[in-house]
Amino acid sequence: MSALVLTLKGRPPQRLDMAPIVPHLLAGKSEAEIARIALQTTRVGCTVGDAFAIRMGDAGSIRIEGSDRLDRIGHGMTGGEIRVEGEVGIQAGRAMQGGRLVIGGDAGPWTASGMRGGSLEVLGSVAERLGGPLAGEIAGMRGGTVLVRGDAGARAGDRLRRGTIVIEGSAGAYAGSRMIAGTLVVCGRAGALPGYLMKRGTLALAQEPAAMAPSFVDCGVHKLVALRLFAKYLEGVSAPASSLFRHPVRRFAGDMAVLGKGELLVIHPG
Repeated sequence: MSALVLTLKGRPPQRLDMAPIVPHLLAGKSEAEIARIALQTTRVGCTVGDAFAIRMGDAGSIRIEGSDRLDRIGHGMTGGEIRVEGEVGIQAGRAMQGGRLVIGGDAGPWTASGMRGGSLEVLGSVAERLGGPLAGEIAGMRGGTVLVRGDAGARAGDRLRRGTIVIEGSAGAYAGSRMIAGTLVVCGRAGALPGYLMKRGTLALAQEPAAMAPSFVDCGVHKLVALRLFAKYLEGVSAPASSLFRHPVRRFAGDMAVLGKGELLVIHPG
């Protein structure tokens, strides 16, 4: 059976909350029922039928025409698949528990915030705080796998607790800041002070960062068996990231300004 397709009737005049449009909430609904679903907005009430043309299909596979004014796409999804043609707004994949979300363009701030499971792929770039917590939360991403084909803004992986984030492009300043656990891989350049105040976890960089906090301790160059195993796992996620871990790494322990049980790995191709 073909996918359920939502095509924008025009650029939304206001931001739309797409949280209700996930496979497990649409399962068994008719076209009329889907059209009546309210989308939270900033000013004037709006339903799915007001904003989108609907082509019925299997609700377990949803296709959406994207816009930077579509927020919280894939919020809390537990299974199935959502594919977005184009860019999205803030908090894409927020609190995901399962399934697969693919974004065909760029994504806004707090992509994958609070994610617990499933996989999220962004074919473009993402704004700041990828996988990071919202105000008042003590942890960011808690599980699952995130792949960004482009670049990421500042504080990617902030307070990462579990799961894996791979950025095939470059990352802004403070990548992996305040990490609690989990793994963050940056295949391009990283901005200043990666791993700032990280407690545990692994932050891997393809290149020397612009500046590193003095509270990291250089532990020398190593060939780690565990990294070869991790490279095997990454083959199914990102070929560029997988290739990084087939080289020796320079390991830095830190951040010693806090708990100090994390590690910052810089690929050492020599």
